Amino acid sequence: MTGEAVVRVIGGGLAGAEAAWQAAVRQVPVLLYEMRPEKETPAHRGGNLAELVCSNSLKTTHPAKSHGLLKEEMSLLGSLILECALETRVPAGSALAVDRELFSALVTRRVEEHPLVTVVREEVTELPAEGPVVIAAGPLVSEKLAKDLAAFTGRDNLYFYDAIAPVVEAESIDRDIVYAASRYDSEGTGDYLNCPFTAEEYEAFVDALLAGEKVPLKDADQALFFEGCLPVEELARRGRETLRFGTMRPVGLHDPRSGSRSYAVIQLRQDDMAAEHYSMVGFQTRLRWPEQERVFHMIPGLERAVFARHGQMHRNSYINAPSVLEPSLAASRRKDLFFAGQISGVEGYTESAATGLLAGVNAARAARGEALLVPPPETMLGSLCRYLACSDPDDYQPRNATFGLLPPPEGRLRGRRARREARSARALNAMREWVAAEGLS
Repeated sequence: MTGEAVVRVIGGGLAGAEAAWQAAVRQVPVLLYEMRPEKETPAHRGGNLAELVCSNSLKTTHPAKSHGLLKEEMSLLGSLILECALETRVPAGSALAVDRELFSALVTRRVEEHPLVTVVREEVTELPAEGPVVIAAGPLVSEKLAKDLAAFTGRDNLYFYDAIAPVVEAESIDRDIVYAASRYDSEGTGDYLNCPFTAEEYEAFVDALLAGEKVPLKDADQALFFEGCLPVEELARRGRETLRFGTMRPVGLHDPRSGSRSYAVIQLRQDDMAAEHYSMVGFQTRLRWPEQERVFHMIPGLERAVFARHGQMHRNSYINAPSVLEPSLAASRRKDLFFAGQISGVEGYTESAATGLLAGVNAARAARGEALLVPPPETMLGSLCRYLACSDPDDYQPRNATFGLLPPPEGRLRGRRARREARSARALNAMREWVAAEGLS
């Protein structure tokens, strides 16, 4: 690579792998730095790129929903992560859930086989002095690099605590109690296993959650949870019915043992292609591991469950994006330095990969001295990037893709679904036109 403009990507998660791929397919050489497996993190389990930690689901593919719309936009832009996810998909109704092992292995192989990508297995402890550089170190950024990032941004890193849901072995699930169905009647594919609760079982379970011994948090007086990924104990603490009308809401589900609607359910989603493991949907937890064994064995059908992976807490770091970034994802103080993924302040797998995509495109353009790009504001990706750059820095929190980020639809439309469909159609038209105009296809 001597004598050529080189893009350096720091971090081999979803955002970093996507960024490296996007720069490379634009014929710009890439050095992709990933510290694993030489240096581990508190949450990752192996050394593959794009390892999924919290869940195996990238959420819905329906284009009239925010995450489905973002996937449609990524497809138009040629996303590697989306392509690999579709190739390693497991049954999950309209959700795009994957076999975690096969998915990360496929992403790793595709990236490593690209002739213009060199994967460097070492820790980066400070920002490279020259660019273009994409910081996609993820929320579990190493301590040394985090300190250098804090010095660059002029502020201490913000943080929140995130949690991981447990995974159980399929053979240990009692199928005489647990039944197959979907979350909603309208899907009807039966891709989820459902653990039904009576009112008495639910009340006893909530009591156990509240009383269970939890992992203490560092800096507990300042601890922040991301509202879109709260531990189940925190949800239970907010009210006894919170779980029953949230994570455990049994919409359209009827217990085949009684024929009546379940009082509450915990759903299990297939976690691997061989259907040997199932994850507990929405059941992120900070219970200590022995407490998880005790409390979660109270779940109907999981009395003898064997845990392939316990839930756990970890600390996620992210920058105060509005004080640092422009909508192109470049730093306002340094136009050849880009941020992508959860460290930039987006939350979610799809959002991380999408920002990595744009950062990779713009890093390649920076390497060639070309103007940086920002997707149209009518698109989900464009609106998400504008949220990062233009929010109030004094009240900034990580954000998922939502229709609330998009401009309101034109005309007077009645009904939430009609408004969403109109926004989705407008977004995809704008993205197609932008892709064609900028020659990105």
